[in-house]
Amino acid sequence: MSQTPHLVVATEDVAGRAGPLPRLARLAYGGDYNPEQWPESVWAEDVELMRVAGVNLVSVGIFSWALLEPAEGRFEFGWLDRLLDLLHDGGIGVDLATPTAAPPAWFRRRHPQARLVDRHGVPQGGGARQSFCPSSPAYAEASARITEQLARRYADHPALVLWHSHNEYGGVNALCYCATSAEAFRDWLRDRYGGDLDRLNAAWGTTFWGQRYADWAEIEPPLAAPTAVNPAQQLDFLRFSSNAHLTNFRRERDILHRLSPGVPVTTNFMIANCKTIDYWRWAAEVDVVSNDHYLRAEEPDNHIELAMCADLTRGVAGGRPWLLMEHATSAVNWQPRNIAKRPGELRRNSLAHLARGAESALFFQWRASRFGAEKFHSAMLPHGGTDTRIWREVVALGAELPSLEPLRGTRVVADAAVLWDWESWWAVELDWRPSVDLDYRKRMAAWYERLWRDRITVDFAHPERALDGYPLVVVPSLYLTTPAAAENLRRYVAGGGTLLVSYFSGIVDADDTVHPGGHPGALRDLLGLTVEEFLPLRSGETVRLVETVTAGPARAGTTGPTEAGPTGPTGTTGPTGAGTTGATAGAEISADVWAEVVVPQGATPVWSYRDGPAAGGPAVTRHALGAGHAWYVSTRLDTAGLAPVLRAAYRDAGLVPPDGVPDGVELVRRAGADGSRFLVAINHADRDAELPASGTDLVDGTVHDRVLRVPAGGVRVLRT
Repeated sequence: MSQTPHLVVATEDVAGRAGPLPRLARLAYGGDYNPEQWPESVWAEDVELMRVAGVNLVSVGIFSWALLEPAEGRFEFGWLDRLLDLLHDGGIGVDLATPTAAPPAWFRRRHPQARLVDRHGVPQGGGARQSFCPSSPAYAEASARITEQLARRYADHPALVLWHSHNEYGGVNALCYCATSAEAFRDWLRDRYGGDLDRLNAAWGTTFWGQRYADWAEIEPPLAAPTAVNPAQQLDFLRFSSNAHLTNFRRERDILHRLSPGVPVTTNFMIANCKTIDYWRWAAEVDVVSNDHYLRAEEPDNHIELAMCADLTRGVAGGRPWLLMEHATSAVNWQPRNIAKRPGELRRNSLAHLARGAESALFFQWRASRFGAEKFHSAMLPHGGTDTRIWREVVALGAELPSLEPLRGTRVVADAAVLWDWESWWAVELDWRPSVDLDYRKRMAAWYERLWRDRITVDFAHPERALDGYPLVVVPSLYLTTPAAAENLRRYVAGGGTLLVSYFSGIVDADDTVHPGGHPGALRDLLGLTVEEFLPLRSGETVRLVETVTAGPARAGTTGPTEAGPTGPTGTTGPTGAGTTGATAGAEISADVWAEVVVPQGATPVWSYRDGPAAGGPAVTRHALGAGHAWYVSTRLDTAGLAPVLRAAYRDAGLVPPDGVPDGVELVRRAGADGSRFLVAINHADRDAELPASGTDLVDGTVHDRVLRVPAGGVRVLRT
């Protein structure tokens, strides 16, 4: 297995290509522009201020259906004509939206059957956005009509850079339980199961609780019921619902492609935060992946979650450049406590996205709204106008971005891969699992944070995607494991890879049916063990783990990982010489939530339970398979507890985390097909940092020789 960091490079000459937006040969800067909220006399001022701020792209028309089609079949485009002409004259490109996320009031009144219905059968009201059934034929017809009108009118407009279909598909209307959705669900099931009701009954396990179906008409969506609803039925309904929204996107995209060829079409994803949309299935359908990201303001170190989301977005994009379609200049308005960003955070967040593959920094929104639900959401131009800190930071960032143009077309250099699967996320959090503490996203975040603190840059991948070239693959949670995914992981390890799998993985197939032969069925032979029993822990209960066996020598030609600076947990770092896991012999770590009765069948216990219900049994194991190794962690370790386990896995993988990097400093490497190399260093700490690096700063031209100084809260981008 190669120990070279993984680099995905497109087949074309990356250094010379136009990027994701052929009509905008620069990093995109700007945001949502909603001029319909303002008198037309303000528009010229907006365009002039956009020029001052360095804006070159704005998203227009996202929620303007009621203005563009004030009555069914009657269209008024005059205001939009004038706006697009004004923007073009100002040198500003347009990401033109189809306004189909906000059907007009006349649509709800004329088509009451198109209203969204919740799981309890209650129709949802208007006065919001996306209050429609995604399976509604009336919605399909109306959305296609307005999309076609826009495409015919503006396909050749010189300001047009990108088509923006809808807005955040499935954001608030992910699931609908109305009669129309029920019939569409049955049609989808007929197609999925080839019209064979016996196949559906077998897949759903309907002999349990006497649920067998004799007619397709008997099947309903998983409505609220007195007790747990069939989990396979719920899984299929989630698949159907994600596909219903995808069908709506495809309809609009195909119209736009037909009438406006050559102009890319996207829709803004909500990756890492939207559970109900399977973005792996959507990725191939958009011409360029774009994403919205908003900090979880109250979370400490929320910049780590930002990095995870950016890496996942890049993974969904297949390693290609992607667009940051929305983020905030400061506070949002819809979290419980909307914490404002501090000075410099706007720049730091924007450049962190760019470091991890984005080729835009776009915000919601250009000018702060004076009315409506989002009037307290920050904007590029705040309520206070141009004499504000936020405006000054917006202008400064716009002036800086041209100096970062060399990053366009380069790729992030990753050290490892992390597997992410929306279907497994759905399945593991359904009713009646062994513990309510099985939280998919929290597990992903904990493992990602450990990798981030060790400065191991990762790509995210689907479990069935080829993993060749990654020295290390981490699986924080994969409860639903298909035979294809299991074989993919077996092949990866046998070929020389190092795999690290966390608990309650490999348990069920795509129908939520337990794999035969004992847990973790799909991964049992790969991991070299059997899990005889799950042992969920009580709330607040912890168990202690102790190192029992050294993990064996490091790979030939490697010295093993060095300490990753002061981020390692106190009491678990110890010596890292060959032949140890990197923890002091006999050192303890604590775990909570979960334990298991693990019976090795070829695997070697490396850490054991010192106490708790599995006391004396293996807790962490290592199994040699072919030319590689598969590790298993049978309990929940926090970020600190994961450190010694991952250090041992790094040694197997031949990975050496960078040394001498202060805590709080984020490092991302970029590489171009032309041999160019870049380092982005982001200091999230409140003190200046020094680290070993050499290169020329893209922004100010400073040459750094062996030592790079990054000011507190600052960012350096070096050509190395």
